[in-house]
Amino acid sequence: MSTCIAYYGDAMDIVTVSPKYQVVIPKEIREDMDIKPGDKMGMIEIDGTIYLHRIRSIKEMRGMFPGLSTEGIRDKNDRY
Repeated sequence: MSTCIAYYGDAMDIVTVSPKYQVVIPKEIREDMDIKPGDKMGMIEIDGTIYLHRIRSIKEMRGMFPGLSTEGIRDKNDRY
């Protein structure tokens, strides 16, 4: 039986689901995304496609949106 795979962009890596429903993230992707053992991953299914993304800590996210104004979002008196 042959498998037909459609994709856009770069070549797609193919992984196999284990008997425990586990998959291995290919080495090239782990290195490109700097995924380490113990990192948290989020997963969502949309229209039959599974999306997986790395959950980042607040500390890692600091500075991701330079120039974003927080003025008026929260008053100093609202802090606990």
